[in-house]
Amino acid sequence: MSEHLAKRFLESAIKRVKHYKDLGERTFEQLEEKDFYFRPNEASNNIAIIIQHMSGNMLSRWNDFLTTDGEKTWRNRDTEFADQHYSKKQLLEIWEKGWNCFLSALMNLEESDLLKTVKIRNEPILAVDAINRQLAHYPHHVGQILYIGKMIRGNDWKSLSIPKGKSDDFNEEMKKNFQ
Repeated sequence: MSEHLAKRFLESAIKRVKHYKDLGERTFEQLEEKDFYFRPNEASNNIAIIIQHMSGNMLSRWNDFLTTDGEKTWRNRDTEFADQHYSKKQLLEIWEKGWNCFLSALMNLEESDLLKTVKIRNEPILAVDAINRQLAHYPHHVGQILYIGKMIRGNDWKSLSIPKGKSDDFNEEMKKNFQ
């Protein structure tokens, strides 16, 4: 991987990570504390559990990313899927702690680090693959958070993307911005 391409990849990954973090936070702004514990059914996770899981995964994967296995011995993944009855403030702190760990690790990587081998559950993979793996994993969960938020808010949901019926207006605005 060329150094230029590696640098661009890291910049792009950081940009995408910040975007997905922002989508989650813009959802949280629309929710009350009780909403973090809404479950559409027993088989589904609530937003609080998704936050706990994402943060636990981020802390495990991204602490000492290049030097230790991404599945830390101190992580108890099963407890991430149990209601801990945190307040909204505590959940937002847990969210922030995980994302800060992930972003800090990404921002401290050197281009040459992307082709280093890291381990996740003893499986050796390239660092660039580990980053891509998480760029698929975390947006998956952010999408779940958004969907639950939309279910809760219903018609009061404030769109985080292009509102229905507004695609043409949005495209025209993009043309103006990038010509």
